[in-house]
Amino acid sequence: MAFDTIIKNGTIVTAADVFVADIGIEAGKIIAMGTQLGPAPEMIDATGLLVMPGGIDSHVHLAQPSPPGIVMADDFETGTRSAAVGGNTMVLPFCLQQRGQSLREALLDYGRKADQACHVDVAMHLIVTDPTPQVLGQELPALIAEGYTSIKIFMTYDDMKLNDREILQVLDVARRHKALVMVHAEGYDAIQFLTEHLESEGKTAPYYHGRSRPVAVEREATHRAISLAEIVDTPVMIVHVSNRQSMDEIKRARERGLPVFGETCPQYLVLTEQDMRRDGMEGAKYVCSPPPRDSESQHACWEGLQQGIFEVVSSDHSPFRYDDVAGKLAPAGRRSFRYVPNGIPGVAARMPILFSEGVVKGRIDLNRFVALTSTNHAKRYGLYPKKGTIAIGSDADIVLWDAGRRVTITHDLLKDGCDYTPYEGLDVTGWPVRTILRGKTIAENGDVSSDPLGEVVTRTHKA
Repeated sequence: MAFDTIIKNGTIVTAADVFVADIGIEAGKIIAMGTQLGPAPEMIDATGLLVMPGGIDSHVHLAQPSPPGIVMADDFETGTRSAAVGGNTMVLPFCLQQRGQSLREALLDYGRKADQACHVDVAMHLIVTDPTPQVLGQELPALIAEGYTSIKIFMTYDDMKLNDREILQVLDVARRHKALVMVHAEGYDAIQFLTEHLESEGKTAPYYHGRSRPVAVEREATHRAISLAEIVDTPVMIVHVSNRQSMDEIKRARERGLPVFGETCPQYLVLTEQDMRRDGMEGAKYVCSPPPRDSESQHACWEGLQQGIFEVVSSDHSPFRYDDVAGKLAPAGRRSFRYVPNGIPGVAARMPILFSEGVVKGRIDLNRFVALTSTNHAKRYGLYPKKGTIAIGSDADIVLWDAGRRVTITHDLLKDGCDYTPYEGLDVTGWPVRTILRGKTIAENGDVSSDPLGEVVTRTHKA
């Protein structure tokens, strides 16, 4: 056989196996695994390194429309650049339909943004905020048939929330056309009630963002989302779960045989609500929804990862600059936590944090790490086995990982468009040293290729 590239002497890790072999790559595909594969124009020595499927982060926000005066810090170029540095070869951002906009129009607009240089491959979810008869009867079924097989809906936020009837309508379309619905589960009315009470008491600092969204708000919405999905008889993914009570709702549903899946994020594994209590507006750096909880909730989320209640770990990368009036220090946000731009950056830190806190500390094994960061994302969102594994015929999307490298996370390492990381100063063990997309190196030791090779991938089969 003739190969373009051979990766030799590495320890291959998939979601099922750990073994030593060389990998032969041609035309962007893995075409051989074994020993003594022979010479190739490019020989990559992976001695002492783990060779794993490139990370797939299935929950990121890039170049997404924001409230007036607020600008998201990452476009497709900077966001995918950061993803590559963090060992990812694919991300799945969200195309947001704004109220009054057709879903098809939203996708055309968002697709033009993604036409700029991408450093990793991209596939898009749809966010439905205005489920008109045209959207439900024509646009959404047609887009699902074209491969947009995952839909996100919100139970909160003024300009995005759906009521229960609208949620049932979207779920019904998903059931009939075999799509997966992702749910942001927080109760809007309860949040508004609590926010108004806190503001009336002068409790407006960033810390009170968490107080306005207590565990009960998330748990109730999770239960309601699962109940609505049960009524319609369709699968749902509950995203960014932050605590035991919400996790237990998923667990009980699965015990009843319901197709309910769960996702958690690094912020719920290493941050706490006390981070939002930092001096002045520093706490705004940690404002996201659901908010970070307490140490017991961290422990619960690790249990969820160990027990399989959580199928994927995503970053929920939603970046806003801190020292910027169009970001976290927006004038309205200084008046009240309710106006602080909601979200934190994290696409590059996701895999190192999970590896260090999970694998190195003995909470999960290597195979589970690969499943949580790559394989399960590919399977759940209609990309497997083209993506998410190291196997003959799969895309040569690979990360070489130094399991012993010790790194202190600082923002300058992450190469995103933001101006801070909420994980500043966190010591981790294990770091991606080379990211390979379809056989081509796109990042090495923190340096990103100046020739972006990412493509927009349309899924051609059902999620």
